[in-house]
Amino acid sequence: MKRSEVPSLDDIRAFEAVARLGSVKAASKELALTHGAVSRRITKLSQEIGVLLSEPDGRGIRITRDGEILSKAARNALDELSEAVATIKQDKNNTPIVLSCERSVAMRWLIPRLSEFQDRHPDVELHLSVGGGTLDFRRDKITLAIRRLDFPLSPDWKVEMLMQEKIGPVMKPGMRVHFDNHNYIGLSSRTRPDAWKEWSSQQKSTPKPREIRSLDHHFLMVEAAANGLGVALCPYVLAIDDLEKGRLVAPLGFQEDGSQYGLIYPRNLSLTNHIHLVRNWLAEISAGV
Repeated sequence: MKRSEVPSLDDIRAFEAVARLGSVKAASKELALTHGAVSRRITKLSQEIGVLLSEPDGRGIRITRDGEILSKAARNALDELSEAVATIKQDKNNTPIVLSCERSVAMRWLIPRLSEFQDRHPDVELHLSVGGGTLDFRRDKITLAIRRLDFPLSPDWKVEMLMQEKIGPVMKPGMRVHFDNHNYIGLSSRTRPDAWKEWSSQQKSTPKPREIRSLDHHFLMVEAAANGLGVALCPYVLAIDDLEKGRLVAPLGFQEDGSQYGLIYPRNLSLTNHIHLVRNWLAEISAGV
C-alpha cells in the first residue's frame, strides 16, 4: 500500500481508542470528541479499508477479527509516535544553553553568581561564552547573549532590557585623599577611550585626573583600581561586589549614561523551560544593579 493510501490518522486514533477502551463513550471522552464524531470516524475508516472493523454487541460494541489486527498495529504505531515526540521534546529541553556575555561583565558580575543558578537548577546545562558587540547566533552556536546595547540591533532579534549602564569613579579606600586633591591617575579601558573626557565634561566641579592610563579591558581596569594603581571610571555592574566588600569606594556614586544592557536572542528561538529559567534568573539578578 502506498503511503498516500494510508487512512487518516484521526480516524485510526478514534478506532484505536474504541478498541482499547471498549466503548465509543469512553473513547469520545479521551479524545474530547462527541459520541457521533467518533462513530463517524470508525464508519469512514471501515469504508476506506473495505472491511467491517466493529459491530454492535448489545448496548456496546465488539471489535471484529480484522479490527483486532488493525487496532494492535495502530496501538503499536501510536505508541512509537508518542515515544518519538516525547524524546524530541526531552532532547530539545536538555540541549545545552550557551550564554554569551561581554568579557568584563562575565568575569566581574555573572560568573560570581552562576553557582547560585546551578545550585537552584542543577538539571540545566548552562555554558558561558565571552564576546562583545554584534552577534551571529547560528555561526557561533549561541543561545542567548548579554550585551551593552551600543551597536545596531537586528530586527530578527528579540531584546529584553536587563539594566541601565551607570558610570562613576571607583578607587581603593586609601586613594580618596589623592582623588580629592586632583592628584591621581585616571584608569580607563581601550574599549571606551573617551570615557574620562565625556565624564569630565558633565562633572565640571569634580576632581580631574592628572594623567590617564588605558588598559585593554574593563576587568583589568577595575582590578588595577582595587590595588591602588589609580581611579577607574567604572560601570557599576563591574564594581558592585568589590564595593560591597569594601575593596573599592565610589565617593561620587554612579550616574546613568543613557545606555543599557540587554538580553538578546533570535526571534525564532524556541523558548524551552530551561531557557525560561535562565531568562527569569538573569532578570532577577539584574534587578539589583
